[in-house]
Amino acid sequence: MNLAIVKGSAVCTVKYPGTEGIKLLVVQPVNKHLEPIGGLVVAADSVRAGIGDTVLVLREGSGARQVLENEFACVISVVIGIVDSVKLDG
Repeated sequence: MNLAIVKGSAVCTVKYPGTEGIKLLVVQPVNKHLEPIGGLVVAADSVRAGIGDTVLVLREGSGARQVLENEFACVISVVIGIVDSVKLDG
């Protein structure tokens, strides 16, 4: 799982069968200090996250399909939680 910040959404006029109705979010992966790392990622939204939310993203296809309860969904990344706070020890 990775931390990310929701930057926007992706709209598709045509989707792969089985992915209809799944909201797609554009997220920016961040490190433990909430600083951007890497490029933007498109992830399926399973928790109704919004722009500016800090979220947990699962980036593994089999797990993503399990979360979406769709074994045929063509999905690699899925938002699985909205983060309320991050606390670091030390």
